[in-house]
Amino acid sequence: MQSFDVVIVGAGAAGLFCAGLAGQRGLKVLLLDHSEKVAEKVRISGGGRANFTNRDIDVRQPHKHFVGENPNFCRSALSRYTPTDFIALVQKHGIAFHEKHKGQLFCDRSAGDLIDMLLAECATGGVARWQPCGVKDLRTTAGGGYELDTDRGPVQARKVVIATGGLSIPAIGATDFGFRVAQQFGLRTVEPRPGLVPLTFDGAGWAPYAGLAGLALPVLIETGDKKHRTVFAEDLLFTHRGLSGPAVLQISSYWRPGTPIRINLAPEVDLPAALAEAKQRSRKLLVNELAQWVPSRLAEAWVAQDADWQRPVAECSDKALARLAERLARWELVPTGTEGYKKAEVTLGGVDTRDLSQQTMESKQPGLYFIGEVVDVTGWLGGYNFQWAWASAHACASSL
Repeated sequence: MQSFDVVIVGAGAAGLFCAGLAGQRGLKVLLLDHSEKVAEKVRISGGGRANFTNRDIDVRQPHKHFVGENPNFCRSALSRYTPTDFIALVQKHGIAFHEKHKGQLFCDRSAGDLIDMLLAECATGGVARWQPCGVKDLRTTAGGGYELDTDRGPVQARKVVIATGGLSIPAIGATDFGFRVAQQFGLRTVEPRPGLVPLTFDGAGWAPYAGLAGLALPVLIETGDKKHRTVFAEDLLFTHRGLSGPAVLQISSYWRPGTPIRINLAPEVDLPAALAEAKQRSRKLLVNELAQWVPSRLAEAWVAQDADWQRPVAECSDKALARLAERLARWELVPTGTEGYKKAEVTLGGVDTRDLSQQTMESKQPGLYFIGEVVDVTGWLGGYNFQWAWASAHACASSL
């Protein structure tokens, strides 16, 4: 039986990074993944350019950018391995990158450069990588270590790191392996659900907007009650089945089934004042005036819903204009669901942070560690999840 200091299951962002760091610290490391392709989720991320971190992370207040039962759990790891640390590594490997907006950093060329860098770090650490190679069974040994039955035979190790990610995008190999291992060893898990995911709508209420697929515009979007309100200023995209775009992906991590979302479709404009002013000076149809402030297709879909709006703006009653302004600034609708894991960028929930050490990522089961997306820590869109992968991997590797 082959023997290693540590076996890492999952060759995604967190697993690759942890393996390289652990190997460079002199440990004998085996990295396994059941998928043929290495880090496929990294490869398709950020439109193929990998939004690999975010400069704006506030490590002192992780609850601003991370979701989970205890967002502050990630403070220790994030403060010990920061975006600046990862940027230095990217620069050391000569990878060109740029900032898009809101602190988001992307590779200039392709996400493949990032994967090559992670593989090079593994090579420097002498990491053995078996791919494709699944794990059929994992159990403790009498000596306090672990035995794994893999597709390439049995192996043993003093420590095991689970970096298998969540349930998102099953088409590229996502499984519930990490959650099953946690449950096998009596660790608690937080019910997983799709995160950073498009929202769906159906029925008569959605009919007026069904033809707007492909239309994008900047909005303010919010969900929650007065006490727990979450708001994002981002772009909204109409799809064939509902709404997507950064605004909706962000709010989806906070939205709860059965509750409404509220959207301001013209956040840059004081609509009541603008429409009142238009009434005084314009002979145009209301729909044509409205098209100054929202896309014309949206304006048409909107005024078609009320006969009082289908006339010249000068002939509209003050009441009708006020009603239109109010509805556009506070469009309230209840999603029927989400596009599910097949379209979700991340998985909310996962291994309960109460059963993990925030310093080392070791679980209450000695010698068993969990890092990255399999843990109940989910970042915003915009490089936050990658930074959690790097930081949790670093915290784990430093303690192995």
